[in-house]
Amino acid sequence: MSGETRLKLVLLWHMHQPQYQDRVSGRYHLPWTYLHAIKDYTDMAAHLEAVPGARAVVNFAPILLEQIADYATQLRGFLDNSMAIRDPLLAALVMPALPADAETRLTLIKACLRANETHMIRRFTQYTRLAEMAAPIIAHPEVLAYVTDQYLADLLVWYHLAWLGELVRRSDARVARLIGKGSGFTLHDRRELLAVLRGLLEELVPRYARLAASGQVELSVTPYAHPILPLLIDMRSAHDTQPQAPLPHDPHYPGGEERARWHIQEGIAVFRQYFGFVPAGCWPAEGGLSFAALHLLHKAGFSWTAGGESVLHNSLARAGHASHSMKEAWLYRPYTILDSGVNCFFRDDGLSDLIGFTYASWHADDAVANLIGHLETIAGACHGHADRVVTLALDGENAWEHYPENGYYFLSALYTRLAQHAQIELTTFSDCLKSVPAVPLHAFAAGSWVYGSFSTWIGSHDKNRGWEMLVDAKHAFDARAPQLSTAQRVLAERQLAVCEGSDWFWWFGDDNPAATVSDFEHLYRLHLGTLYQLLGVEPPEYLAQSFTRGGGAPVHGGTMKKN
Repeated sequence: MSGETRLKLVLLWHMHQPQYQDRVSGRYHLPWTYLHAIKDYTDMAAHLEAVPGARAVVNFAPILLEQIADYATQLRGFLDNSMAIRDPLLAALVMPALPADAETRLTLIKACLRANETHMIRRFTQYTRLAEMAAPIIAHPEVLAYVTDQYLADLLVWYHLAWLGELVRRSDARVARLIGKGSGFTLHDRRELLAVLRGLLEELVPRYARLAASGQVELSVTPYAHPILPLLIDMRSAHDTQPQAPLPHDPHYPGGEERARWHIQEGIAVFRQYFGFVPAGCWPAEGGLSFAALHLLHKAGFSWTAGGESVLHNSLARAGHASHSMKEAWLYRPYTILDSGVNCFFRDDGLSDLIGFTYASWHADDAVANLIGHLETIAGACHGHADRVVTLALDGENAWEHYPENGYYFLSALYTRLAQHAQIELTTFSDCLKSVPAVPLHAFAAGSWVYGSFSTWIGSHDKNRGWEMLVDAKHAFDARAPQLSTAQRVLAERQLAVCEGSDWFWWFGDDNPAATVSDFEHLYRLHLGTLYQLLGVEPPEYLAQSFTRGGGAPVHGGTMKKN
């Protein structure tokens, strides 16, 4: 098959974490930003560097970029100037004298078990032994008096070794030495491991910048704090796909369109600060799109955006198109929606979910062969149509812990085989638009890449309660902001943005694990309380009370959702 008729394929990896830092104290309440940075973001860059013929789109949430930079600054400050580390788990790794009180020691032990048991703990014999010793300690906290500092130090080291990227473990001699040593880690060992983490964090953004400069990767951005733009603009957009869904008492977020515009502009500014240019594309949070959101993206200067297959399916139905079982007839092409002015690509939900959920339990070669088989079938059906583009878009961080070796064998084989394939051309969205005309779409049904709706973030009692608390805080902001100094207003506005992020609403409700719901619900109330503090307004009493508890057991712990 000639180069002109090869099937175009875009792989989009979306990297994001919400704000885990308390903006007043500077303390981090959860460690997921730096852990995913040293594991998943680092590995993805290394896989692309290892196969120069591979190409991808990598999307970063700006609030994630800020946290990565802050962690790099913390570690540099600690190692070079003895400054404090503001993440308690990371700080414990290099404490000369580990905490003596039982409660803190128990908290550290529990924290060091928050890893995939099969692929991250049981892969390492020494880590497995430490984890098995932890179970009776957690069950009988009275034995903590007999837990030695050496046990805690070894557990902290193994936790961070397990969270390293697979390609780091295979290439860094310092890491290999620590793994080989296995136990009895000294303070020098722990500081050496921290130096490894520092290098990974400091080099992360420059690595992706180099990949972008080479043309191998297209970098794109999400609005600043990862808000669901359509819901900020008008919560009633949820009724496009679920007309009977209950909404918050006041379904109008005050000044929502202006807030959506702020997130877009601030997101561009932060992206430019770290990468030095303005991106051509925007992956909206959770692929959440509406006609109003598309208009804002176009006005901000974006040439492309992307969403989920179900959104396109619902939109085509609204436009009067009959349902067609062959995706080749409607899915694999960019669209322009009404007069929004922006080109929109839509992912293949089924193929994307195979990577996110199914292939983790397969042998890597079989998984890659299966995926390429699906793509070859699509290429055959699209033969002679040079305007066909398949989009595989998914979370770039949470799937890999469910794969052996952090997806090493799968990703290595995937990039290698696709880069050499005679029928498939790995490309980017911007390059596609140079030769592929967009098809007009004359109606649009708002929705996200999860089920094609917004039900993951609004429409249930607890999710709606979260929105009502946010609306209250926004009213307080609007009333108080004119009286603040410029510096105070900037801080308060960025804190408001943190509260407007999508992740909090994702976790509210009974369908998610109780422990994770508790983490995110508590942090959401903390962020709202910080906003009131920055405004100089007494927070409402309800912020002192938990309002959602969870209790479900979803696939992958709820970090990803399968269509």
